[in-house]
Amino acid sequence: MKQQISTQEVPNAPAFLSQAIVSNGLIFVSGQIHSELDNSLVGETVEEKLAQIMKNISAILAAAGATLDDVVKVTMYVTDMSFMPDLNKAYPTYFKEPYPAREAVCVKELPLGASIEISVVASKG
Repeated sequence: MKQQISTQEVPNAPAFLSQAIVSNGLIFVSGQIHSELDNSLVGETVEEKLAQIMKNISAILAAAGATLDDVVKVTMYVTDMSFMPDLNKAYPTYFKEPYPAREAVCVKELPLGASIEISVVASKG
């Protein structure tokens, strides 16, 4: 059985998408970009963009009864691999050891012209 998770603290997903789904004790959070409630992109630096993304992810996890400490898998999408040194520097400030499994994928473009998108899987329990 799966349960849809939704919060008004992050930009609304289109009607055909879920902000997150809980299934079998796992929380699957849809990709989040560096946007505010009105879908405007924020952040000049990689660190500022990451901060907004993690704020959005944290709000969705909270709606599911979890925190960043519960994240077991992170997938990062970037439009330029040159972002990775700055992402790698800021990334550990959001997670504790043992760090979640992670992958980074370079893509041509992202929704709304974003340059970074992150999705996570968390364990609820």
